[in-house]
Amino acid sequence: MRPACLALLALAPAVPVATADPPAAGWPEFRGPRGDGIAPIEADPPVRWSETENVAWKTPIPHRGWSTPAVAEGRVWLTTATPDGREMFAVGIDAATGKILAMRRLFQNEAPEPLGNPVNSYASPSPVVAPGRVFVHFGSYGTACLDATSGDVVWQRRDLPCRHFRGPGSSPVLFGDRLILTMDGVDVQYLIALDAKTGATVWKTDRTAVWDDLDAHGKPKAEGDYRKAYSTPLVAEVGGVPVMFTLGAKAAYAHDPRTGRELWRLDHPGYSGASRPVFGGGLVFFTSGFGRSDLMAVPAAGPAGGRAAWTLGKSVPQKPSPILVDDLLIWINDGGVASCVEASAGKAVWQERVGGKFSASPVCANGRLYVCSEEGKTTVLKAGRTFEVLATNSLDDGCMASPAVVGKALILRTKTHLYRIEAGKGR
Repeated sequence: MRPACLALLALAPAVPVATADPPAAGWPEFRGPRGDGIAPIEADPPVRWSETENVAWKTPIPHRGWSTPAVAEGRVWLTTATPDGREMFAVGIDAATGKILAMRRLFQNEAPEPLGNPVNSYASPSPVVAPGRVFVHFGSYGTACLDATSGDVVWQRRDLPCRHFRGPGSSPVLFGDRLILTMDGVDVQYLIALDAKTGATVWKTDRTAVWDDLDAHGKPKAEGDYRKAYSTPLVAEVGGVPVMFTLGAKAAYAHDPRTGRELWRLDHPGYSGASRPVFGGGLVFFTSGFGRSDLMAVPAAGPAGGRAAWTLGKSVPQKPSPILVDDLLIWINDGGVASCVEASAGKAVWQERVGGKFSASPVCANGRLYVCSEEGKTTVLKAGRTFEVLATNSLDDGCMASPAVVGKALILRTKTHLYRIEAGKGR
């Protein structure tokens, strides 16, 4: 067994729960089969590439979207939307050739709320796939289940209210036969589980954070901007029981994914958090987001005395998610500073500047970390106690989406194209 990238095997008994019946050798959701950025043991993507080296194919993707590709059954699925948000699409691509097989316009919007800045897109939530099905989510603009072969709509919902203010960001997750969504807007904040077969509501749970953000007129400050979040839930098994960890504005939570019941809450100072929780060794790791950015390690059973086991407040990411490699927690922040600490206590191991701006979360494959910048540079790092740059690779455009790893290939989405990076291939 390869020693690196086996974090959650080594840190039993607490392990993430994989997507329901994940396809073999696939990347079924945001951050992969276990939702943690760790590629399967057999994964071995290239270390080096360029526009002309180790590129099996390059496909232009119409419109604009930051969703991470989901890969299953020989297809790559992603979402895109017109820059003005009036039309929203699901895109299915042949994983072997890069040919677009399906381009389904799912939702039309007469007056979508402006994003307000170029950081987000109207198609940022990533798809999740299960045998024969693809689930796509555009926040309050619409959620749909598609037939994975034909691309036809099986069911859709457009009645889940939420004012995102800066566009949607939280990706859906599958837990058994339930599709779980987080709707953290400026007006309402709730979790909801839908029947994956029919789209019917199974349960709905409101956030319980204490906002303490009213102005002199009794209204939320900044139109409620301090109440929104963009994080994706993580379901893990704790003592044989499934637990769902979520990050909202002003609080991190644990819920029972079967019922939606809140198990515990830890208050924090941040808002607009986008990183996905990471879990292992009995601890769950959250980053609080904007405002004051803290990285918090919280016992899975709940914060003792309302406090995290340990907290760090410097060089913490606001958008990229951390990754757990063996006993090390590693991350790159939005400004390009990479850090590594011992997961059990937060003790510093190394910190180095990679450079660039980052929104995408790192992935780990065959002892290597892949971090993709908004400028189009992917830095390949050794995943271990020593900081070592193995390669630096550049493409023509930048990355907002996180990579997917499938066997010996890396599926990379830039702002304009989708690439299959694979050794021995060249266009």
